[in-house]
Amino acid sequence: MVTPSLWLEKKEACQPRGYCIKIHYPMTSLTSLLQRHSVWRGGAPSAPGAAAVPTGFAPLDAELPGGGWPAGGLVEVLSRHEGIGELQIVLPALAALTAGGHRVAWLAPPHLPYAPALRAAGVRLGNLTVVRAPGRRDALWAAEQALRARVFHALLAWLPGASYPELRRLSVAAQSGPGFALAFRPAQAACEASPAVLRLELEPGFETGRVAVRILKRRGAPVSTPLRISIQRPFGRSAHALDRAPLPTVEGSGARARACAA
Repeated sequence: MVTPSLWLEKKEACQPRGYCIKIHYPMTSLTSLLQRHSVWRGGAPSAPGAAAVPTGFAPLDAELPGGGWPAGGLVEVLSRHEGIGELQIVLPALAALTAGGHRVAWLAPPHLPYAPALRAAGVRLGNLTVVRAPGRRDALWAAEQALRARVFHALLAWLPGASYPELRRLSVAAQSGPGFALAFRPAQAACEASPAVLRLELEPGFETGRVAVRILKRRGAPVSTPLRISIQRPFGRSAHALDRAPLPTVEGSGARARACAA
């Protein structure tokens, strides 16, 4: 915060009283501005000291500002269909957080979490909270409250039809939290504007056990070449962190997911 200094100076132009007030703003160096996490160069990643949670994948961490999921920021992971590896790419971070005694939350997952697969991936189930929501508005309200409570170091939310203003509210709420917020959305949302500080799009890899990660948006220069990330499923290809059974619903009205115009 720049504090201006005030002083009085007598000048002929400042009539009729003969005094005018001048405001002096001290100069701020460009280097100090770039060291702030909210300011970054367009052709380079943001400040290396930015807080982040390592993803557990060295090639991905090398391309992300701060070396991982940005703390205090909103992340979007886009995929064309479920089960492509969207959860496997975040499970190492969840395992590290829960092993350290930090709490993580899942909000409105489309299916029941598969506890054996999560435990095999290293996630401490005692530090995992699953929140059900009857509709889109309820899910957005619960996500904002969870972020403002500042008790979760990671919030995973399935928000296929969230609008820009709604995501903006979550982005602002995430700024005051100790961890990161991650929203799973369909690939069609890539053509929509987003307040997220990081946007990833997942595509099937050409090899078994791999997923292609395309960085659509980050704080810094764009990445044109997708990353090939090796993912592991604890019980083989047939097991997922989310079971095939849908999450039991609670009373309330749902909402249709908004599709991106072709």
